[in-house]
Order: sequence, then C-alpha cells, then structure tokens
Amino acid sequence: MSLINTTIKPFKATAYHNGKFVDVSEQTVAGKWSVFVFYPADFTFVCPTELEDLADHYAEFQKLGVEVYSVSTDTHFAHKAWHDTSDAIKKVNYPMIGDPTHALSRNFDVLIEEEGVALRGTFVVNPAGEIKVLEIHDLGIGRDASELLRKVKAAQYIASHPGEVCPAKWEEGAKTLTPSLDLVGKI
Repeated sequence: MSLINTTIKPFKATAYHNGKFVDVSEQTVAGKWSVFVFYPADFTFVCPTELEDLADHYAEFQKLGVEVYSVSTDTHFAHKAWHDTSDAIKKVNYPMIGDPTHALSRNFDVLIEEEGVALRGTFVVNPAGEIKVLEIHDLGIGRDASELLRKVKAAQYIASHPGEVCPAKWEEGAKTLTPSLDLVGKI
C-alpha cells in the first residue's frame, strides 16, 4: 500500500534546531507545507552531503512557506554534536529530528528493522497533513535538493490549480496540462 495521499500518523519527537532542543509533532506541521528527509545516520558519508545541499537551498524552501525536517534514528543529542563538529552540518538551520525509538521511521515506512536505520526517504506533506510526494532511495544513493524544490513547486501548483497537471521536467512558469477527452492521444 502506498503512503501517497495518506495523512501522516501522530508522532512526538525532539529536534535540534537553532541551538535548542524543540518538541515536534504532527501538530507542529499542521497547516503548512513540510518536507521530511530521512537519512541513515549522523557522522556518516553521503548524509552530510545531502543535508548540506538542503541547507544551501533552505531559503528557497522557506520562501515557498515550506519547513524542512531532517530525520535519522540518532538522538537529538547526536544531532547537536554533529552540528557542532561538521562544517557541512553547521550550515543546517532547519530542525534535525531525532528518532531513537524508530516510531517516525516506522510511520513513514522507511525503517530497516535489522539495522535500526532509515532508508533515504523524502516526503512532501501538504497543509492538510497528506503525503503528496514520496521518494525512497537505497542507502548509497544521494538526493538533490534542487530536484526536491522542483517537486515541491509542482505539488503546490497543482494544489492551487485544480484540474491541471505538471508534465515531466515541469519548472515554475512553464506550461501545464489540463486533462480532457480532447487531449487523449495528442501528446
């Protein structure tokens, strides 16, 4: 069963954010666009490259009214230690959620049970708490924040333009499609 169009399950977690430990729950994300980016572990190899890439694009996500949450099965304490010691992670200004109980990773169906770490899962959640985009990678395959940003823009566009769809490689301002009987077989 796919998680697309399902509502995120209730959760409670602690995040490291802007030098503080903060509580995060489904109530925190209600009413706004959110991106959850799961990764296997702090102090690893591909993970800091992804989180730094997200940090470099964070202002663009914020302009769209989107909050980014990175999540691993490490604790919020480990996130702080990583933030304090890694030049790449020092750039991170979005909340870094700790999931040591694995509840959030299970809720989003990305937990590798036998290893106790999360797959590289990316989820775009709309203001109603519904998952609109999901992408799951194996541990060795890094993601691209600019492509995620494009997908967020597409999800926001179709949410505000019922009846239209965004074709492949759609970029903000580009032409969309309006599915109809007249369009069948003409693309």
